[in-house]
Amino acid sequence: QVQLVESGGGLVQAGGSLRLSCAASGSIFNINAMGWYRQAPGKQRELVAIIASGGTTVYADSVKGRFTISRDNAKNTVYLQMNSLKPEDTAVYYCKYSARSLEVWGQGTLVTVSS
Repeated sequence: QVQLVESGGGLVQAGGSLRLSCAASGSIFNINAMGWYRQAPGKQRELVAIIASGGTTVYADSVKGRFTISRDNAKNTVYLQMNSLKPEDTAVYYCKYSARSLEVWGQGTLVTVSS
């Protein structure tokens, strides 16, 4: 079993910054991928960024240059630094852990960007 605990969401003005954290606990495989997805009201959940245990990253085009994903393997924690936030970044952000055939989602944290 793997559990994910997210933190760091909140309300911020456009142009501001937030940092999300997601800590994984339980039976963690050394080789895994962790990432962030988001779901805005009335829209499908979409990829924001993912990072593999070896450090390879993938970003959605809409966040490239503004968001940075990183991880601390010793703490089994992934971070999402979000800068230059826009109102269209408003969504519930979900952390996801993937390893072998296992996928685990966090409970989600709300990010609201006001104009």
